[in-house]
Amino acid sequence: MVNVTYLDPSHDVAYAADADSEATIYNLGDMAFMLICTALVWLMIPGVGLMYSGLLRRKNALSMLHLSLAGIAVGSFQWFFWGYSLAFSDGASAFIGDVKYFGLKGVLEAPSIGSSRIPALLFALYQCMFACITVVLAIGGFAERGRIGPVLLFMFCWLTIVYCPIACWTWNAAGWSFVLGGLDYAGGSPVHISSGTASLAVALYLGKRRGYGTQSLAYKPHNTFFVVLGTAFLWVGWFGFNGGSGLGANLRAVMAMVVTNLAASVGGLTWMFMDWRLERKWSAIGFCSGAVCGLVGITPASGYVGAPASVAIGFVTAAVCNLSTRLKFLLRIDDALDVFATHGIGGAVGCLLTALFAQASVAGLDGTEIPGGWIDHHYIQLAYQLADCTAAMAYSFAVTTILCWMFHFIPFLRLKTTEEEEIVGIDDAFLGEFTHDYIAVDPELRMHRVDSKVFVDGNGEYANKLSPSASGTGNEKAGGSRIDP
Repeated sequence: MVNVTYLDPSHDVAYAADADSEATIYNLGDMAFMLICTALVWLMIPGVGLMYSGLLRRKNALSMLHLSLAGIAVGSFQWFFWGYSLAFSDGASAFIGDVKYFGLKGVLEAPSIGSSRIPALLFALYQCMFACITVVLAIGGFAERGRIGPVLLFMFCWLTIVYCPIACWTWNAAGWSFVLGGLDYAGGSPVHISSGTASLAVALYLGKRRGYGTQSLAYKPHNTFFVVLGTAFLWVGWFGFNGGSGLGANLRAVMAMVVTNLAASVGGLTWMFMDWRLERKWSAIGFCSGAVCGLVGITPASGYVGAPASVAIGFVTAAVCNLSTRLKFLLRIDDALDVFATHGIGGAVGCLLTALFAQASVAGLDGTEIPGGWIDHHYIQLAYQLADCTAAMAYSFAVTTILCWMFHFIPFLRLKTTEEEEIVGIDDAFLGEFTHDYIAVDPELRMHRVDSKVFVDGNGEYANKLSPSASGTGNEKAGGSRIDP
Protein backbone atom coordinates (compact mmCIF):
# COMPACT_ATOMS: atom_id res chain seq x y z
CA MET A 1 0.00 0.00 0.00
CA VAL A 2 1.23 3.52 -0.81
CA ASN A 3 2.14 5.28 2.44
CA VAL A 4 1.30 8.84 1.44
CA THR A 5 -1.10 11.49 2.63
CA TYR A 6 -1.94 14.94 1.25
CA LEU A 7 -1.50 18.02 3.39
CA ASP A 8 -4.02 20.85 3.55
CA PRO A 9 -4.21 23.42 2.14
CA SER A 10 -1.13 22.98 -0.09
CA HIS A 11 -1.88 19.35 -1.06
CA ASP A 12 1.82 18.56 -0.76
CA VAL A 13 2.52 14.85 -0.53
CA ALA A 14 3.68 13.43 2.82
CA TYR A 15 5.38 10.02 2.87
CA ALA A 16 6.02 7.90 5.97
CA ALA A 17 7.40 4.37 5.91
CA ASP A 18 5.16 3.46 8.85
CA ALA A 19 2.96 5.08 11.47
CA ASP A 20 5.90 5.75 13.81
CA SER A 21 8.20 7.32 11.21
CA GLU A 22 8.62 11.02 10.62
CA ALA A 23 6.95 12.09 7.38
CA THR A 24 8.93 13.27 4.36
CA ILE A 25 7.28 16.10 2.42
CA TYR A 26 7.31 16.04 -1.36
CA ASN A 27 6.87 19.50 -2.81
CA LEU A 28 4.36 19.55 -5.66
CA GLY A 29 6.16 22.47 -7.29
CA ASP A 30 9.41 20.50 -7.42
CA MET A 31 7.59 17.47 -8.76
CA ALA A 32 5.89 19.50 -11.50
CA PHE A 33 9.19 21.12 -12.41
CA MET A 34 10.89 17.72 -12.70
CA LEU A 35 8.10 16.31 -14.85
CA ILE A 36 8.53 19.24 -17.26
CA CYS A 37 12.31 18.80 -17.29
CA THR A 38 11.85 15.09 -18.03
CA ALA A 39 9.74 15.93 -21.08
CA LEU A 40 12.33 18.48 -22.23
CA VAL A 41 15.15 15.95 -22.02
CA TRP A 42 13.03 13.46 -23.99
CA LEU A 43 12.73 16.08 -26.73
CA MET A 44 16.51 16.24 -27.00
CA ILE A 45 16.73 12.64 -28.22
CA PRO A 46 14.89 13.08 -31.54
CA GLY A 47 16.83 16.36 -31.71
CA VAL A 48 20.04 14.34 -31.81
CA GLY A 49 18.50 12.14 -34.50
CA LEU A 50 17.53 15.15 -36.61
CA MET A 51 20.98 16.68 -36.32
CA TYR A 52 22.75 13.42 -37.15
CA SER A 53 20.36 12.76 -40.02
CA GLY A 54 20.84 16.18 -41.56
CA LEU A 55 24.62 15.86 -41.50
CA LEU A 56 24.64 12.54 -43.39
CA ARG A 57 24.06 11.63 -47.02
CA ARG A 58 20.46 11.24 -48.14
CA LYS A 59 20.67 7.47 -48.48
CA ASN A 60 21.47 7.09 -44.76
CA ALA A 61 19.34 9.88 -43.31
CA LEU A 62 16.39 7.87 -42.02
CA SER A 63 18.61 5.37 -40.20
CA MET A 64 19.66 7.93 -37.61
CA LEU A 65 16.12 9.19 -37.08
CA HIS A 66 15.02 5.60 -36.63
CA LEU A 67 17.82 4.77 -34.19
CA SER A 68 17.15 7.89 -32.11
CA LEU A 69 13.54 6.86 -31.45
CA ALA A 70 14.45 3.19 -31.12
CA GLY A 71 17.13 4.30 -28.65
CA ILE A 72 14.41 5.74 -26.41
CA ALA A 73 12.65 2.39 -26.44
CA VAL A 74 15.78 0.29 -25.83
CA GLY A 75 17.09 2.68 -23.18
CA SER A 76 13.76 2.83 -21.36
CA PHE A 77 13.50 -0.96 -21.24
CA GLN A 78 17.10 -1.33 -20.07
CA TRP A 79 16.53 1.27 -17.37
CA PHE A 80 13.41 -0.55 -16.20
CA PHE A 81 15.07 -3.96 -16.42
CA TRP A 82 18.16 -3.23 -14.31
CA GLY A 83 19.77 0.02 -15.44
CA TYR A 84 18.35 2.18 -12.66
CA SER A 85 19.37 -0.33 -10.04
CA LEU A 86 22.91 -0.68 -11.42
CA ALA A 87 23.40 3.09 -11.36
CA PHE A 88 21.44 4.29 -8.33
CA SER A 89 20.93 1.41 -5.94
CA ASP A 90 21.53 2.44 -2.35
CA GLY A 91 23.53 -0.77 -1.93
CA ALA A 92 26.06 0.17 -4.62
CA SER A 93 29.79 -0.40 -4.44
CA ALA A 94 32.28 2.29 -5.41
CA PHE A 95 31.98 1.15 -9.02
CA ILE A 96 28.48 -0.20 -9.74
CA GLY A 97 25.17 -0.91 -8.03
CA ASP A 98 23.38 -4.17 -7.36
CA VAL A 99 20.04 -5.46 -8.67
CA LYS A 100 18.01 -4.50 -5.63
CA TYR A 101 15.61 -2.51 -7.82
CA PHE A 102 15.46 -5.05 -10.67
CA GLY A 103 12.37 -4.32 -12.77
CA LEU A 104 11.89 -1.13 -10.72
CA LYS A 105 10.77 -3.29 -7.82
CA GLY A 106 10.34 -1.10 -4.75
CA VAL A 107 10.82 2.11 -6.72
CA LEU A 108 7.68 4.09 -5.98
CA GLU A 109 6.79 6.54 -3.25
CA ALA A 110 9.92 6.39 -1.08
CA PRO A 111 12.32 9.40 -1.19
CA SER A 112 14.77 9.35 -4.08
CA ILE A 113 18.49 8.85 -3.67
CA GLY A 114 19.04 12.26 -5.28
CA SER A 115 16.64 14.40 -3.26
CA SER A 116 14.18 13.84 -0.45
CA ARG A 117 11.83 16.41 -2.00
CA ILE A 118 10.78 14.10 -4.87
CA PRO A 119 9.82 10.40 -4.89
CA ALA A 120 12.15 7.72 -6.25
CA LEU A 121 9.87 6.91 -9.19
CA LEU A 122 10.11 10.46 -10.54
CA PHE A 123 13.87 10.49 -10.09
CA ALA A 124 14.12 7.16 -11.95
CA LEU A 125 12.04 8.54 -14.84
CA TYR A 126 14.17 11.67 -15.11
CA GLN A 127 17.42 9.72 -15.07
CA CYS A 128 16.00 7.32 -17.67
CA MET A 129 16.05 10.17 -20.17
CA PHE A 130 19.77 10.70 -19.48
CA ALA A 131 20.50 7.06 -20.23
CA CYS A 132 18.50 7.21 -23.47
CA ILE A 133 20.16 10.33 -24.84
CA THR A 134 23.63 9.05 -23.93
CA VAL A 135 23.31 5.86 -25.94
CA VAL A 136 21.80 7.76 -28.90
CA LEU A 137 24.78 10.12 -28.86
CA ALA A 138 27.15 7.15 -28.80
CA ILE A 139 25.71 5.43 -31.87
CA GLY A 140 26.84 8.34 -34.02
CA GLY A 141 29.93 6.21 -34.59
CA PHE A 142 27.79 3.76 -36.60
CA ALA A 143 26.79 6.44 -39.11
CA GLU A 144 26.51 5.13 -42.68
CA ARG A 145 27.91 1.68 -41.93
CA GLY A 146 26.10 0.04 -39.00
CA ARG A 147 23.54 -2.77 -39.20
CA ILE A 148 20.30 -1.74 -37.52
CA GLY A 149 19.41 -4.99 -35.71
CA PRO A 150 22.76 -5.64 -34.02
CA VAL A 151 23.05 -1.94 -33.12
CA LEU A 152 19.81 -2.17 -31.12
CA LEU A 153 21.22 -5.03 -29.03
CA PHE A 154 24.52 -3.15 -28.76
CA MET A 155 22.63 -0.25 -27.16
CA PHE A 156 21.25 -2.46 -24.39
CA CYS A 157 24.65 -4.01 -23.65
CA TRP A 158 26.48 -0.68 -23.81
CA LEU A 159 24.14 0.97 -21.33
CA THR A 160 24.63 -1.95 -18.96
CA ILE A 161 28.42 -2.22 -18.94
CA VAL A 162 29.53 1.31 -19.83
CA TYR A 163 26.94 3.94 -18.92
CA CYS A 164 25.64 2.47 -15.64
CA PRO A 165 29.07 2.06 -13.98
CA ILE A 166 30.16 5.59 -14.94
CA ALA A 167 26.85 7.05 -13.76
CA CYS A 168 27.20 5.12 -10.51
CA TRP A 169 30.70 6.29 -9.67
CA THR A 170 29.83 9.88 -10.63
CA TRP A 171 26.40 10.44 -9.04
CA ASN A 172 25.77 7.66 -6.55
CA ALA A 173 26.75 8.66 -3.02
CA ALA A 174 28.84 5.46 -2.80
CA GLY A 175 30.69 6.04 -6.10
CA TRP A 176 34.43 6.54 -5.94
CA SER A 177 34.39 9.85 -7.87
CA PHE A 178 31.53 11.20 -5.76
CA VAL A 179 33.38 10.27 -2.57
CA LEU A 180 36.64 11.69 -3.91
CA GLY A 181 34.99 15.05 -4.49
CA GLY A 182 34.49 15.17 -8.26
CA LEU A 183 31.99 17.77 -9.46
CA ASP A 184 29.67 16.84 -12.31
CA TYR A 185 26.34 18.59 -12.16
CA ALA A 186 24.55 17.21 -15.20
CA GLY A 187 26.65 14.60 -16.99
CA GLY A 188 30.02 15.65 -18.35
CA SER A 189 31.54 12.22 -17.75
CA PRO A 190 28.54 9.83 -17.76
CA VAL A 191 26.86 11.43 -20.76
CA HIS A 192 29.28 13.30 -23.00
CA ILE A 193 32.72 11.83 -22.35
CA SER A 194 31.39 8.26 -22.32
CA SER A 195 29.32 8.66 -25.51
CA GLY A 196 31.93 10.63 -27.43
CA THR A 197 34.70 8.18 -26.60
CA ALA A 198 32.44 5.22 -27.38
CA SER A 199 31.72 6.72 -30.79
CA LEU A 200 35.45 6.95 -31.44
CA ALA A 201 35.92 3.30 -30.43
CA VAL A 202 33.05 2.22 -32.69
CA ALA A 203 34.42 4.19 -35.66
CA LEU A 204 37.86 2.67 -35.11
CA TYR A 205 36.39 -0.85 -35.00
CA LEU A 206 34.21 -0.38 -38.11
CA GLY A 207 37.01 1.07 -40.19
CA LYS A 208 36.72 3.65 -42.91
CA ARG A 209 33.74 4.13 -45.17
CA ARG A 210 33.99 3.25 -48.83
CA GLY A 211 35.73 6.08 -50.65
CA TYR A 212 37.55 7.42 -47.58
CA GLY A 213 40.21 9.90 -48.61
CA THR A 214 38.62 10.53 -52.01
CA GLN A 215 36.25 13.13 -53.36
CA SER A 216 33.25 10.80 -52.90
CA LEU A 217 33.16 11.56 -49.16
CA ALA A 218 33.65 15.31 -49.60
CA TYR A 219 29.87 15.80 -49.55
CA LYS A 220 27.79 18.53 -47.98
CA PRO A 221 25.17 17.63 -45.36
CA HIS A 222 22.02 16.59 -47.19
CA ASN A 223 19.54 18.61 -45.10
CA THR A 224 20.64 21.75 -43.26
CA PHE A 225 17.07 22.30 -42.03
CA PHE A 226 17.27 19.03 -40.06
CA VAL A 227 20.49 20.24 -38.46
CA VAL A 228 18.98 23.58 -37.44
CA LEU A 229 15.77 21.97 -36.16
CA GLY A 230 17.71 19.32 -34.24
CA THR A 231 19.86 22.02 -32.64
CA ALA A 232 16.73 23.93 -31.61
CA PHE A 233 15.33 20.79 -29.97
CA LEU A 234 18.63 20.23 -28.19
CA TRP A 235 18.93 23.82 -27.02
CA VAL A 236 15.44 24.00 -25.51
CA GLY A 237 15.76 20.49 -24.08
CA TRP A 238 19.04 21.40 -22.41
CA PHE A 239 17.14 23.74 -20.09
CA GLY A 240 15.57 20.59 -18.63
CA PHE A 241 18.83 18.68 -18.85
CA ASN A 242 20.86 21.17 -16.80
CA GLY A 243 18.08 23.04 -15.03
CA GLY A 244 16.51 19.86 -13.70
CA SER A 245 19.73 18.28 -12.49
CA GLY A 246 19.36 20.05 -9.15
CA LEU A 247 16.09 18.11 -8.73
CA GLY A 248 14.10 21.12 -7.61
CA ALA A 249 12.58 24.42 -8.68
CA ASN A 250 14.95 26.80 -6.92
CA LEU A 251 17.43 29.61 -7.48
CA ARG A 252 20.20 27.19 -8.40
CA ALA A 253 18.05 25.80 -11.21
CA VAL A 254 17.53 29.35 -12.47
CA MET A 255 21.28 29.94 -12.50
CA ALA A 256 21.83 26.64 -14.31
CA MET A 257 19.44 27.72 -17.05
CA VAL A 258 21.05 31.16 -17.34
CA VAL A 259 24.55 29.76 -17.80
CA THR A 260 23.28 27.06 -20.17
CA ASN A 261 21.74 29.60 -22.53
CA LEU A 262 24.75 31.90 -22.32
CA ALA A 263 27.34 29.19 -22.97
CA ALA A 264 25.39 27.92 -25.99
CA SER A 265 25.16 31.45 -27.42
CA VAL A 266 28.87 32.15 -27.02
CA GLY A 267 29.79 28.71 -28.33
CA GLY A 268 27.70 29.17 -31.47
CA LEU A 269 29.22 32.56 -32.22
CA THR A 270 32.75 31.29 -31.58
CA TRP A 271 32.50 28.38 -34.02
CA MET A 272 30.76 30.54 -36.62
CA PHE A 273 33.50 33.19 -36.50
CA MET A 274 36.21 30.54 -36.68
CA ASP A 275 34.61 29.09 -39.82
CA TRP A 276 34.15 32.57 -41.32
CA ARG A 277 37.86 33.21 -40.85
CA LEU A 278 38.60 30.27 -43.16
CA GLU A 279 35.82 30.44 -45.76
CA ARG A 280 34.30 33.93 -45.46
CA LYS A 281 30.87 32.30 -45.05
CA TRP A 282 28.44 32.64 -42.14
CA SER A 283 27.76 28.94 -41.73
CA ALA A 284 24.47 27.87 -40.15
CA ILE A 285 25.88 24.41 -39.54
CA GLY A 286 28.96 25.99 -37.97
CA PHE A 287 26.77 28.01 -35.60
CA CYS A 288 24.75 24.91 -34.67
CA SER A 289 27.92 22.90 -34.05
CA GLY A 290 29.33 25.60 -31.79
CA ALA A 291 26.08 25.98 -29.86
CA VAL A 292 26.03 22.26 -29.11
CA CYS A 293 29.68 22.41 -28.02
CA GLY A 294 28.87 25.26 -25.65
CA LEU A 295 26.02 23.20 -24.21
CA VAL A 296 28.32 20.20 -23.80
CA GLY A 297 30.98 22.27 -22.05
CA ILE A 298 28.61 23.88 -19.58
CA THR A 299 26.89 20.60 -18.65
CA PRO A 300 29.19 19.47 -15.81
CA ALA A 301 29.62 23.05 -14.58
CA SER A 302 26.08 24.41 -14.84
CA GLY A 303 25.17 24.12 -11.17
CA TYR A 304 28.52 25.39 -9.92
CA VAL A 305 29.43 28.48 -11.99
CA GLY A 306 28.13 31.97 -12.54
CA ALA A 307 27.35 33.83 -15.74
CA PRO A 308 30.85 35.27 -16.41
CA ALA A 309 32.39 31.81 -16.16
CA SER A 310 29.84 30.41 -18.61
CA VAL A 311 31.03 32.87 -21.25
CA ALA A 312 34.58 31.56 -20.86
CA ILE A 313 33.42 27.95 -20.88
CA GLY A 314 31.32 28.44 -24.04
CA PHE A 315 34.18 30.15 -25.85
CA VAL A 316 36.95 27.74 -24.85
CA THR A 317 34.88 24.59 -25.43
CA ALA A 318 33.71 25.65 -28.90
CA ALA A 319 37.22 26.73 -29.93
CA VAL A 320 38.85 23.51 -28.72
CA CYS A 321 36.16 21.33 -30.29
CA ASN A 322 36.46 23.18 -33.59
CA LEU A 323 40.20 22.49 -33.69
CA SER A 324 39.65 18.92 -32.48
CA THR A 325 37.71 18.04 -35.62
CA ARG A 326 41.15 17.75 -37.26
CA LEU A 327 42.09 14.88 -34.96
CA LYS A 328 40.21 12.32 -37.04
CA PHE A 329 42.41 13.18 -40.01
CA LEU A 330 45.60 12.94 -37.97
CA LEU A 331 44.50 9.63 -36.45
CA ARG A 332 42.89 8.47 -39.73
CA ILE A 333 39.69 7.44 -37.96
CA ASP A 334 36.47 7.94 -39.89
CA ASP A 335 34.29 9.55 -37.22
CA ALA A 336 31.65 10.72 -39.70
CA LEU A 337 29.71 12.97 -37.31
CA ASP A 338 32.59 14.27 -35.17
CA VAL A 339 30.95 12.87 -32.05
CA PHE A 340 34.30 12.47 -30.29
CA ALA A 341 35.41 16.02 -31.07
CA THR A 342 32.07 17.49 -29.97
CA HIS A 343 31.11 15.35 -26.99
CA GLY A 344 34.26 13.49 -25.95
CA ILE A 345 36.65 16.47 -26.12
CA GLY A 346 33.94 18.99 -25.25
CA GLY A 347 32.88 17.02 -22.18
CA ALA A 348 36.50 16.73 -21.01
CA VAL A 349 37.08 20.47 -21.48
CA GLY A 350 33.92 21.28 -19.52
CA CYS A 351 34.89 18.86 -16.78
CA LEU A 352 38.32 20.46 -16.34
CA LEU A 353 37.00 24.02 -16.55
CA THR A 354 34.57 23.17 -13.76
CA ALA A 355 37.60 22.80 -11.51
CA LEU A 356 38.67 26.34 -12.35
CA PHE A 357 35.35 28.18 -12.11
CA ALA A 358 33.24 26.24 -9.57
CA GLN A 359 32.01 28.51 -6.77
CA ALA A 360 30.74 27.48 -3.38
CA SER A 361 28.37 30.46 -3.46
CA VAL A 362 26.62 29.24 -6.62
CA ALA A 363 26.25 25.67 -5.34
CA GLY A 364 24.89 27.12 -2.12
CA LEU A 365 21.89 28.62 -3.90
CA ASP A 366 19.97 25.47 -2.99
CA GLY A 367 21.86 24.76 0.24
CA THR A 368 24.54 22.47 -1.26
CA GLU A 369 27.98 22.83 0.31
CA ILE A 370 31.15 22.34 -1.75
CA PRO A 371 34.70 23.68 -1.31
CA GLY A 372 34.62 25.21 -4.78
CA GLY A 373 37.33 25.28 -7.41
CA TRP A 374 40.34 27.43 -8.18
CA ILE A 375 38.27 30.58 -7.97
CA ASP A 376 37.71 29.65 -4.30
CA HIS A 377 41.39 28.63 -3.89
CA HIS A 378 40.55 24.93 -3.80
CA TYR A 379 43.31 23.86 -6.16
CA ILE A 380 43.13 20.11 -5.60
CA GLN A 381 39.78 20.14 -7.39
CA LEU A 382 41.57 20.04 -10.75
CA ALA A 383 43.14 16.71 -9.83
CA TYR A 384 39.72 15.32 -8.88
CA GLN A 385 38.25 16.44 -12.18
CA LEU A 386 41.18 15.10 -14.16
CA ALA A 387 40.87 11.70 -12.47
CA ASP A 388 37.15 11.56 -13.18
CA CYS A 389 37.26 12.49 -16.88
CA THR A 390 40.36 10.37 -17.59
CA ALA A 391 38.78 7.31 -15.98
CA ALA A 392 35.53 7.79 -17.90
CA MET A 393 37.32 8.23 -21.21
CA ALA A 394 39.62 5.24 -20.75
CA TYR A 395 36.88 2.96 -19.43
CA SER A 396 34.40 3.85 -22.16
CA PHE A 397 36.94 3.39 -24.95
CA ALA A 398 38.28 0.06 -23.65
CA VAL A 399 34.94 -1.56 -22.82
CA THR A 400 33.23 -0.31 -25.99
CA THR A 401 36.06 -1.77 -28.08
CA ILE A 402 35.75 -5.12 -26.31
CA LEU A 403 31.98 -5.11 -26.79
CA CYS A 404 32.35 -4.42 -30.54
CA TRP A 405 34.72 -7.35 -30.98
CA MET A 406 32.47 -9.64 -28.97
CA PHE A 407 29.67 -8.84 -31.42
CA HIS A 408 32.11 -9.31 -34.30
CA PHE A 409 32.66 -12.99 -33.55
CA ILE A 410 28.94 -13.75 -33.47
CA PRO A 411 28.09 -13.87 -37.21
CA PHE A 412 24.46 -12.77 -36.99
CA LEU A 413 25.40 -9.90 -34.63
CA ARG A 414 28.20 -8.43 -36.71
CA LEU A 415 27.86 -4.64 -36.54
CA LYS A 416 29.44 -3.57 -39.83
CA THR A 417 27.54 -3.55 -43.09
CA THR A 418 28.75 -5.28 -46.22
CA GLU A 419 30.16 -3.16 -49.02
CA GLU A 420 27.00 -3.66 -51.08
CA GLU A 421 24.79 -2.50 -48.18
CA GLU A 422 26.98 0.54 -47.67
CA ILE A 423 26.77 1.46 -51.36
CA VAL A 424 22.98 1.14 -51.50
CA GLY A 425 22.59 2.96 -48.18
CA ILE A 426 21.39 1.95 -44.72
CA ASP A 427 17.87 3.21 -45.40
CA ASP A 428 17.28 1.00 -48.42
CA ALA A 429 19.28 -2.00 -47.17
CA PHE A 430 17.72 -2.30 -43.70
CA LEU A 431 14.64 -0.08 -43.52
CA GLY A 432 13.19 -0.05 -47.04
CA GLU A 433 12.02 3.51 -46.36
CA PHE A 434 13.37 6.98 -46.98
CA THR A 435 13.12 10.43 -45.41
CA HIS A 436 11.73 11.92 -48.61
CA ASP A 437 9.01 10.81 -50.99
CA TYR A 438 11.41 10.28 -53.88
CA ILE A 439 14.52 8.27 -54.59
CA ALA A 440 17.63 10.11 -55.65
CA VAL A 441 20.30 8.19 -57.50
CA ASP A 442 23.53 8.41 -55.56
CA PRO A 443 26.52 9.03 -57.85
CA GLU A 444 28.28 6.15 -56.13
CA LEU A 445 25.72 3.70 -57.50
CA ARG A 446 26.38 4.67 -61.15
CA MET A 447 23.14 3.06 -62.29
CA HIS A 448 22.54 2.15 -65.93
CA ARG A 449 19.19 1.21 -67.36
CA VAL A 450 18.75 -2.38 -68.52
CA ASP A 451 15.46 -2.95 -70.34
CA SER A 452 14.18 -6.37 -69.43
CA LYS A 453 10.54 -6.31 -70.49
CA VAL A 454 9.20 -7.63 -73.80
CA PHE A 455 8.05 -5.00 -76.29
CA VAL A 456 5.53 -5.55 -79.05
CA ASP A 457 5.62 -3.69 -82.34
CA GLY A 458 4.12 -4.26 -85.76
CA ASN A 459 6.72 -6.84 -86.66
CA GLY A 460 6.11 -9.07 -83.62
CA GLU A 461 7.59 -9.54 -80.13
CA TYR A 462 11.23 -9.21 -79.22
CA ALA A 463 13.16 -8.72 -75.99
CA ASN A 464 14.98 -5.47 -75.50
CA LYS A 465 18.70 -5.62 -75.77
CA LEU A 466 20.99 -4.62 -72.96
CA SER A 467 22.53 -1.21 -73.09
CA PRO A 468 26.08 -1.28 -74.51
CA SER A 469 27.58 -0.49 -71.12
CA ALA A 470 25.85 -3.47 -69.56
CA SER A 471 26.50 -6.05 -72.23
CA GLY A 472 28.58 -9.05 -71.32
CA THR A 473 29.16 -8.14 -67.68
CA GLY A 474 26.94 -10.81 -66.22
CA ASN A 475 25.93 -8.75 -63.20
CA GLU A 476 22.52 -7.48 -64.37
CA LYS A 477 19.92 -7.01 -61.68
CA ALA A 478 16.29 -8.01 -61.91
CA GLY A 479 14.18 -4.94 -62.45
CA GLY A 480 16.32 -3.51 -65.17
CA SER A 481 19.47 -2.14 -63.53
CA ARG A 482 23.07 -3.03 -63.02
CA ILE A 483 25.81 -1.75 -60.77
CA ASP A 484 29.26 -1.05 -62.10
CA PRO A 485 32.07 -2.67 -60.10
